[in-house]
Amino acid sequence: MTYPAGIKVIDGKIMENPPSSENRPRTHRPDEVRYLLGAKPKETTIDEMVAIMDEVGIEKGILEVATNHHEDYDQDTGIKAVRKYPDRFIPYCSDFSVNPRDGMAAVRKLEMLVKEFGVKLWHTMPSRVRLAVNDKMYYPLFAKCIELDIVASFNVGIPGPNDPSWFQDPIYVDEVCWFFPELRAVMTHMGEPWQFMCVKLMLKYPNLYYFTNSFAPRHYNSEIIQYMNTRGADKIIFATGYPTMSFERVMTELKDLPLRDHVWPKFLRENAIRVFKL
Repeated sequence: MTYPAGIKVIDGKIMENPPSSENRPRTHRPDEVRYLLGAKPKETTIDEMVAIMDEVGIEKGILEVATNHHEDYDQDTGIKAVRKYPDRFIPYCSDFSVNPRDGMAAVRKLEMLVKEFGVKLWHTMPSRVRLAVNDKMYYPLFAKCIELDIVASFNVGIPGPNDPSWFQDPIYVDEVCWFFPELRAVMTHMGEPWQFMCVKLMLKYPNLYYFTNSFAPRHYNSEIIQYMNTRGADKIIFATGYPTMSFERVMTELKDLPLRDHVWPKFLRENAIRVFKL
C-alpha cells in the first residue's frame, strides 16, 4: 500500500487560473469558487503551473480549452498553453464552448475542435446547462463523441455552485450508457451523496469510468476506495480539478490513501492512457 516512487502522474481534469490581467476563461465564477474553497485559488501563469506540476510529480494534465468569450481560438489561453507545452497538456472542451442547447451547431463545433486542436474529451455540467445527462439534446453530441473516438464526461452529485442538484443524479447516466454502449464516459466530481450508485453503474457498464477531481484525497469516500481496491482498479482515474484543488495539497494527501500496490499505477497513470488513448 505504499505510494510508488517515480511514477509519472497524469491529471485527468485541470483548468487554467491565469492572472486577472490575462484573458480569463469563463470557467471561473470567483464568488462561488471563494464560497466553495474559503478563499480564491492562487492565480498562476501557464509557466508557473508547469513548474508546480514538475515539483509535485505530475507529468501531464488534461486541460480545458476554448473557454474565452470570443472565438478567436488563436488567442485562447488554453490553446496557447497546449501549443507551448504539447508534451504536458492534452486539450478538452466543455459546454462553455460546445453547448447541447445549440443543436447541430454544437456538433459541428465539437468536430472542429477535435480535428483542428486535438481535443480528447468533451465535458458537461448538467446543473449548469439545466439538462439532465439523459436529455435528448445531448444525444447528437454523444453520437459525435463515438464517431470522433473521444471521451464524454459529466458532473454527478450535488453541485458546489448554487445550481439545481437533481440534474446531476447519476441515475440518469444509466440510460446514456444503455443507449450508447460504445461511448467512453466518465463521471466527475465524485458523485456524492450517490457514490454507491456510481459504483453500481460502473459494475454494470464496461465503458463507464470515474474522476476524483475537486476533492481532497482525505475526503475520498470509503465506497470508492473499496471499489478501487477490489473490482474497480481499472475504473478510477486520478484528477485534481485544479485550481479547485491545488496540485500540492492533492499530491501530498494522496500518499495516505490505503490503496493496494497494484492499484496505484492504474489510478495515477495507466487508466488515463487507456481510456483517452494517449
